[in-house]
Amino acid sequence: MSSSSVLVIVVAVLALLAGIAANRFLRPRLTSEDDDTGMAVKDLVGPLLTLTVLLLAFVLVTASSSYGKAETAARGEARALDQLTEAAEYAPDAQRARIQADAVCYARAVRAQEWPAMSDGDGSSAPSVWSTDVRRAFRDLQGKPAFGMLVAADNKRSDEREERLTQATASIPSPIFWFLLATLTITVVALGICLPRRNNRGQLLTLTVITALLATMLCVIRDVDRPFGGIIDVKPTAITEAERQAARDLARHTTDPLPCDDEGDRRTA
Repeated sequence: MSSSSVLVIVVAVLALLAGIAANRFLRPRLTSEDDDTGMAVKDLVGPLLTLTVLLLAFVLVTASSSYGKAETAARGEARALDQLTEAAEYAPDAQRARIQADAVCYARAVRAQEWPAMSDGDGSSAPSVWSTDVRRAFRDLQGKPAFGMLVAADNKRSDEREERLTQATASIPSPIFWFLLATLTITVVALGICLPRRNNRGQLLTLTVITALLATMLCVIRDVDRPFGGIIDVKPTAITEAERQAARDLARHTTDPLPCDDEGDRRTA
C-alpha cells in the first residue's frame, strides 16, 4: 500500500472520529432539536449516491485515459522492438548480430530496471545505452535496403517509450488530490454533525460505510493514476515476449554471449 493510500485512510478515520465528536459535543450548541431526532439513514443515501457516482465517473475517465494509454504504449514499444529485430535480418551479418543483441539487452533493461522505477514515476538510463548502440550500428547501413525499415522501427520504439514514460507520471495534479481529500473530510464531518446523539446506531453505521467507500474510491483514483505501480498496474508482459523473440532470432545465427547481463547492464571485460 502506497503512502498516499495510507494518508487517505488515516485522514478518513480522523474525519469520522471528528464527525462523531462534533455530533456529541457541538450539536447541542447548534440546534434545539430533540436529541433523538436528526438526519435519518435514508437521508444519507442521497449524498452517498451522488458522491459515489461522481467519483466513479472520475475513476472511469482516469482509467480509460491514463491506464489505457500506458498499456497501449507498452505494447506498441514491444511490437516496434520486435519489428526492429526482424528488420535486422536483412542487414549484413555483423550489423544484424549487433542490432539483435542490443534489442535483447534493451528489453532486459526495460523489464528489470525501468519498469520498477516507473512505479514511482521515474525512468532509467539503462535502456538508452542500448538504443544508442543500435543507432550507431545504423551508420554502416546507410544506403542499404534495410536502412529505412530499421530507422522507422527504431523511431516507433522511441516514440512509444516516451509515451510510456509520460504515462508513468501522475496525471492528476497534487492540488486536485488534496482538494478531493479535503472534500472527503468536510463531507464526513458535516454528516457527523447532522446525526442524532441518541438512538443513532444505524446512522453511525451508515456514516462509517460512507466514509469507507469514499476513502476506497479515493485510493482507487490514486492507484489507477499510476499505471505501473499499485494493485492495478501494467505488467511487462509484452516487452518480456519481445525479449524472448529477439533472443530466439539471435540464437539462430550466433552462439556468442550477449554484451549484457540479465538486468540489462553492460558486461565488463
